[in-house]
Amino acid sequence: LLGAGWASGQLALLATGRRHPQQVNEVEAGGHAAYWDAFFAEDDVFYGHVLGFKGLERPVVVLSVNGVRDVARAREMLYTGLSRARSLLVVVGDRSWIEDGGGEAVRRRFARGQEWSPA
Repeated sequence: LLGAGWASGQLALLATGRRHPQQVNEVEAGGHAAYWDAFFAEDDVFYGHVLGFKGLERPVVVLSVNGVRDVARAREMLYTGLSRARSLLVVVGDRSWIEDGGGEAVRRRFARGQEWSPA
């Protein structure tokens, strides 16, 4: 994505399961206040959990569907993650699981999307 011209501050990587190690490192190193200050500064890639990203957006979101702790909330997490990108959404994960968990609306949305393989 960086090679395609997107600035690092335009990107968010959101996880549905375990938090990304970079998110863990940033919170442990600077605390929650510094972590969120970095989000609003838009200087670098933001690493977060999908449930903590409700109401927030970035031009580019990479949604890493890396499991869920509570299967009953899978549809909510998928909806939140799939609706956070303003310009480009990249979904990484098992497509059949995502479509099953998200239901018919997600299947239709994926059918309209474009499959992407980075060069």
